[in-house]
Amino acid sequence: MTDIQHPISLRDQAARLVESGRFQKIIIALILINAVILGLETSKSVMAAVGGLLHTLDKIILSVFVIEILIKLFAYRLAFFRNPWNVFDFFVVGIALIPATGPFAVLRVLRLLRLISMVPKLRFIVQALLAAIPGILSILGLLSIVFYVFAIVAHGLFNETHPEWFGTLGATLYTLFQVMTLESWSMGISRPVMEEHPWAGVFFVVFILIATFTMLNLFIALIVDAMQSLQREHHKDEEKMIGEAVHREAEPIHQDAQSLRAEVQSLREEIRALQQILLERKDQ
Repeated sequence: MTDIQHPISLRDQAARLVESGRFQKIIIALILINAVILGLETSKSVMAAVGGLLHTLDKIILSVFVIEILIKLFAYRLAFFRNPWNVFDFFVVGIALIPATGPFAVLRVLRLLRLISMVPKLRFIVQALLAAIPGILSILGLLSIVFYVFAIVAHGLFNETHPEWFGTLGATLYTLFQVMTLESWSMGISRPVMEEHPWAGVFFVVFILIATFTMLNLFIALIVDAMQSLQREHHKDEEKMIGEAVHREAEPIHQDAQSLRAEVQSLREEIRALQQILLERKDQ
C-alpha cells in the first residue's frame, strides 16, 4: 500500500520561502545596501550627482520589505503577530511607509534596525538586555538614591563658592553626572573646587568609586548573567530537542528488537518441542 502524498499548500510554500536561508540572506544584503544609501544621502555632492538613482533604489528596497511582510502575513495569518520579532519588523517597515518630510524623514533610518531581527546573534543580545531590564531598573533606583544623597551633600558644601555648578539641586545633579562620566571631572570640576575646599577631592573620589566603577560593574555583571542564563536555557532546549529526536529514531529500533526477541523465543519453544518429540521416538 503506497502512502498518499498531499500537495503542499500555498501558505506552506510561502512560509518555506520567507524562512529559507537564501531569502533571509537576500533581505540582510538589502538592509546593508539600504544603510549605504541612507549614508550617501547625507552627502550633498553625491545627491547632486546620483540623488535620483539613490531615491529609486531606496523605494525598490522598501517595496521588497513590504512584500516580505505581506508574504509572512499570508503564510502565518494571525500567528504572525505572536512572534515579537515579526511585530518589530512590521512596526519598523510601517513607520517607513508613513509620508514624512523635514525632520521626520530621518525615521526612514529605523528600517536598518531590522538587521537585529535577521541576525540570530544580535537577537540573542537584545533578548539578554530585555531579560536584564528588571535588574537594571533596580540598579537605576539605587543609583538615583546615591545621586540624590551626594547632590544634597554637594549643594550644601559647595553652593556658596561655586554656584555655577552647585547653586541649585538641578545644577548639582548635572555636575555630578558629568563627574560620573569622567568628562573633565578633574581639571574642570574637582581641582577648581579644591582651590577653595582642599578636602573636596575625597568627596569626588568616593562618589566616582561608588557611582561610576561600582554601578557600572553591576550593570555589566547583570547583563552577563542574563546572557549566561539565556545560553543555558538554549542549551536545555537543544538537549531536549536532541533527546526527543533520538527517542523518535530509537523507537522503531526498539520495536524491531522486541519483535526479534519474540521470534527468538518462539524458535526456542519450537526447538524444545522438536527435542521432546525426538526423545519420545527414541524411547519407543
